[in-house]
Amino acid sequence: MAVAVTVVLFASGLALGYRELVALASTGLATLAAAAGWMAVRPQVRIVRRIEPARVTEGGAARGLLAVTNTGTRRCPPFLAVETVGGRRVRVAVPSLAAGETREVACLLPTDRRGIFPVGPLTVGHSDPFGLFHAARSYPSQARLTVQPRPESVLPPPTGRSRETDGRTSAAAPTGGVAFHSLREYVRGDDLRLVHWPSSARTGTLLVRHNVVPHEPRMVVVLDTSAAPYTDDSFEEAVRVAASLTVAAFDGGLPVDVRTTSGARFAAERGLSARGELLDLFAAAHRGEDDPGLPALLRLGSAGDGAALAVVTGAPVPAALGAVTAVRRQFAMLSVAMITSERVAAPAGAFVVNAATSGAFAAAWNRAVAVR
Repeated sequence: MAVAVTVVLFASGLALGYRELVALASTGLATLAAAAGWMAVRPQVRIVRRIEPARVTEGGAARGLLAVTNTGTRRCPPFLAVETVGGRRVRVAVPSLAAGETREVACLLPTDRRGIFPVGPLTVGHSDPFGLFHAARSYPSQARLTVQPRPESVLPPPTGRSRETDGRTSAAAPTGGVAFHSLREYVRGDDLRLVHWPSSARTGTLLVRHNVVPHEPRMVVVLDTSAAPYTDDSFEEAVRVAASLTVAAFDGGLPVDVRTTSGARFAAERGLSARGELLDLFAAAHRGEDDPGLPALLRLGSAGDGAALAVVTGAPVPAALGAVTAVRRQFAMLSVAMITSERVAAPAGAFVVNAATSGAFAAAWNRAVAVR
């Protein structure tokens, strides 16, 4: 556009004999030449990106840190870099750098919605002071930002059993408890205080007592990820509720098995640092039209001794709720969170809490669990 205006002014001035138009055209030509000269000095930079932290809760602070090195032989002009985060653009102003200089610049990344977002590619833009020309170069390297749902403060889901020190045990139960389960052969490293000397003398083999933690409650949390029971907003609330119940159970010391009806799964044993991985599953959750929904519960099978089930859904149809009732006998306790403002019939034999939002659910859940 600027080139066209300059040419028109120059031609008009010559044709009509107006020196003023020729002077304006000359000024425009000088400006274009200066802008072109500025653009010839493009930034020659190397950029290394990192994200701190790479995993954050909704609304938390996450920064993109760009280590920018001027690889040219002369000072590079200031320029604008544009970072792409899950389809959204974040602008980063980079100051002028001397030859060989490295400087780290930071930008805040958007964390207002949960998800696992690709970060990149990074685009470096360069324009002249007059805004006449613009050039851009893309750096294809990518990173990943995980924004986890924000859990509400809730009481752990009821398990239907207590952690007793006596009673029925199983070989799959965690070791290190005080309840005797069986005798087994001694292996290097076993505590000699556990040797059962009478049985060892009788069999001629060194035997030790295999002690376990009996009646270890285990929590299975299932998030309904089918499309029908939700709106976009209510699904986000349901994800927060499922994350809240999971965190409450995990922080309460229970082994937790998290699943979605689409087939995603992550299990964390008691005492392991897997809280982040549990919430990552919810960060990636999305609802789908082809998701089977609550009928997928029928494929859970027997969850084993001591397991409790917590199901999070929206406003499912009665036929889908029938699957919840069908699996009731397979678990020591069944809790159902229905995130909806509609009145939905509660499945028989389940501990049910209805609420429209995660905040309202937390308040209603805590009141209901406290009086159980």
